[in-house]
Formats: sequence, C-alpha cells, structure tokens
Amino acid sequence: MKRWLQNTSRLERLMPRGSLARHLVVRLMPAVLVLILMDVVVTWYFTGTMSIEEWLERDLFWAMLFSQLVLLLVFGWVLITGIRSGLDSVNRLSHELSQRSIDDLQPLDTDGLSSEIAPLITHINDLLKRLDDAVQAQRRFVGHAAHQLRTPLTGLKLECELMLAGNLPADVRERAERIKSVNDRMIRLGQQLLVLARADSSTRPQDSFVRSDLNEWVRNSAAEWVPRTRAAGLALEFTAADEPVRVDIDPILLEELLSNLIDNALRYGLGASAIRIQVSSNPPSLTVEDDGPGIKPEEAERVFEAFYRAPGSVAGGSGLGLAIVREIAHVHGGWWNLLSRPAFPGTRITVVFPGPRKGARLNRLEGWKGSAPGGM
Repeated sequence: MKRWLQNTSRLERLMPRGSLARHLVVRLMPAVLVLILMDVVVTWYFTGTMSIEEWLERDLFWAMLFSQLVLLLVFGWVLITGIRSGLDSVNRLSHELSQRSIDDLQPLDTDGLSSEIAPLITHINDLLKRLDDAVQAQRRFVGHAAHQLRTPLTGLKLECELMLAGNLPADVRERAERIKSVNDRMIRLGQQLLVLARADSSTRPQDSFVRSDLNEWVRNSAAEWVPRTRAAGLALEFTAADEPVRVDIDPILLEELLSNLIDNALRYGLGASAIRIQVSSNPPSLTVEDDGPGIKPEEAERVFEAFYRAPGSVAGGSGLGLAIVREIAHVHGGWWNLLSRPAFPGTRITVVFPGPRKGARLNRLEGWKGSAPGGM
C-alpha cells in the first residue's frame, strides 16, 4: 500500500492534474493500446495461422510492411488529434487576444488552461495590470497638469491683453503680442490634453452619452465657425442627410471633434476655397473636407499620431488635433477614414458612427477604405 502511494505521488509530480502531459496520456493511451493489440493480432495471424510454404518471403515482407504503415498512419492521426485537443485552450486564448483592441488591458481568462500554460498567463496578467496602472497614472498626471496650468495661463493672457490695451512702444507691443500668441497656444494645448483625458475609455465617457440628431447637432455647432471661416476667406458649406440621423454621443467630446476637423482644414488647407461638412445616414457619418493641397500618402497614417507634425507644415499647431479626432471616434465606437490626393482633390476626413446603441464599442476597421456615402 505504501509503495502504491509512493508511485501515485510520483505520477502526480510527473503528470499533475490539469497538465497537458496528463491530458495527452489520457487521450492517447487507449488508442495506443488498441494499436498494440491490432499489431499483435496481425502478427499472430501471419505467424500462427498461415503456412510459410503458402507465402513467399517477398509477399510476407510486403504484407507486414503494409500493415505497419497502416498502423503508423493511424497512430499519427491519433497523436495529432490528441495534441490539437490539448491545445484548444491555447487557440481560444489566441483568438481572444486577436479580437482585443489596443486599449484593452483586462486580465486574460485562465479557465480551462493546462497547468503548464496557466502560470505563464498568470504572469502576463500581472504584467498587464502593472502596465494598465502605469498608463492610467500617466493619463491622470497629464489631465491634472493641464488643469493646474490653465489658471496661471489664463491670468497671463489677461495681463497681456491689459498691456496691449494701453499705449506701448512698438518693440514692446510686438513682444507682448508674441507672448500672448504663445500663451494662447499653451492654453489651447492644455484644453486638448484635457479632452484627451476625458476621452480616455477607462473613464467611461459612454455613461454621459445622449441620443441626438446628428443633422441638427452639426448645424448648430458648425454655425459658430462661420465668422472665422469667412475671416479666412473661405466658405463653410453644410449638407444634411434627407432624414434624421440618430446617434449616441457625448456632446462635449463631439464638439471638440468637429472643432478640430474644421480647425485642421483652416490651418492646413492653404489655398482652399471652401470647407464642406456633410452628414450621411447610411452609415451614420460625419465628413469634413477641403479643396486644399492635401496630405502626402506617406503621412496619411501618421497625422493621427499625437504630437506628429508633417515636415513643412505651418506653425501654430500642436500636433494633437487629429489624435483627438481618433480618440473621440474610438470612444464613440466608430472608425475614421482619410482621403487625399490623388484619390481626392484636397483632404476628406470621415468619422463613421455605429448608430444608436448606447455605449457601443466597435474596434477600428484597419485598412477601411472609401468615402462617406453621397457626394458633396
């Protein structure tokens, strides 16, 4: 009894419960025993029931070789199916990872994993948790820093405006205007960083979504940009869908999205004659386009990266405009598309929404091509 317990303990150490080795042994051992039995039966049949005079050595050799090949093929099939069944949990885990978005750092499910793989996934989950904590701490810091800087920057702007309102020597006025211009850029950058912090998916901005008609919302929001576009010598045109376009949105974030798209067209659409905005219903989408110089094909993807500025671009931008557009679209469960020369005479950016499904989260369709439905 004692020896049996020792052997059982050794077996548990060699093949612990839930291990891949134990699974393969359990799956393969019956098949191996059947194959051994078949081999014994075939051998007995040839050696015990048939006379050597009835068979030539060559016939006996080929018969034995054929039977062994059949047994080998059957054993290979059993081995492959056993290994594949043992790796089902790994394939499930691989599929789960492939379906995740880049911002999803939630722990991986360890249910059903073999004891050899489970410790690895546990360590990966620990790494994901620490990485998520670091990312959240960085985002909180950026948001808090931008918020704290806003008050002194606003005070500095007020002081500059008071100085410029008085009588100043020409050189002092020029310096004060440069200080005010830089200060305005810093205030704008702080506001954009706060928007990025608000658009962080971990803060659940979907909880503040309201169902709105995209036609009416864009008409009201775009109207505030008419004076600025006219001052720049451009026309601001709007084309609405034929029917109401119901989507779930965060009004503050979507206001920032539209503002960044229009501001981007104003800053970089040099030589353009108009900025056109279109709302389409199938699928629900918002398009902003201009007939300016466009974006080079090699820069079309990079312009959505934070703080990226194309070589030779005009001064005054922060490199956050389209990065904010990307994040806000992602929060709304949508995706985006950029068309420029030579496919489109200018620059067209389209944001597609998933429709009126509150809190919907859709992954970006990588490589999605095509423009918003309908012409401008």
